[in-house]
Amino acid sequence: MEQVISYFLKTSLLEWCGVFTGILCVYLAAKNIIWNWPFAIVSVTIYIFIFFEAKLYADTGLQFYFLAMNIYGWYYWSKERKNTTQPRTISSIKPKELLLSLLGVIVFTSGLGFYLHQKTDAASPYLDSFCTAISLIAQVFLARKVLENWLMWVFVDLIYIGLYIYKGLYATSVMYAIYTYIAAMGYLEWKKTYREQTS
Repeated sequence: MEQVISYFLKTSLLEWCGVFTGILCVYLAAKNIIWNWPFAIVSVTIYIFIFFEAKLYADTGLQFYFLAMNIYGWYYWSKERKNTTQPRTISSIKPKELLLSLLGVIVFTSGLGFYLHQKTDAASPYLDSFCTAISLIAQVFLARKVLENWLMWVFVDLIYIGLYIYKGLYATSVMYAIYTYIAAMGYLEWKKTYREQTS
């Protein structure tokens, strides 16, 4: 326990800034508030450096992807639907999207995991690749306002908690525990909104 407390006291200001902006962006996204995107951009930029230093290379690359998707999400959410002044509505995943997503996770995890295992000193090549694959898909669904993105985030965030504890990134693991809770609440809130839209 003293070791964990000591780590929190030694956690860099940069990591704390990443944690704060990360939690804020996920909270705002769960509330369906467009201003989640600027905080997301700041958070992922910080985590590019943090994950690279921790030798979590798939997560490092994922942050670059998140950066692009956050810009896209900000644009997509701010763009009004055709023939209306209403913002984009929440949709539900289609069976074809789910199947393609599962296949994508399998192919991506196998390919990137093998590459990282063979060519780098990655700490957890296959687990990191698996989490990255799910995160890639969940982020697309978040940007496109697909309800089930939150279920994907709950699943992958639970895995990330263990991975980051293993790597000694305790503040980040706490952030992911908070993400898990917010994602669960986001799912419930978006589901309520989705039902109101479709009734």
